[in-house]
Amino acid sequence: MARPEVTGRKVSIAVERAAYTISEFCNAHRISRAHYYNLKKLGQGPDEARAGDRTVLITMEAAARWRKQRTAAGKRSPPKAA
Repeated sequence: MARPEVTGRKVSIAVERAAYTISEFCNAHRISRAHYYNLKKLGQGPDEARAGDRTVLITMEAAARWRKQRTAAGKRSPPKAA
């Protein structure tokens, strides 16, 4: 196989993801956007970072903290009666 500098092809370098958009976060955690906003309204959503005027990002660290909090909350709450 020819080297990229010979063929003129661009070499892509894998960059580790640093943050999710809201849609990516919802897809990754298998929740709907509506559920995300309901959790946010209740103060149970992940921490958000702003990038510019409209872009909201959720860092990987914030997502990990959110998962840990939700797991702990699930262990504390009693089972619902049917």
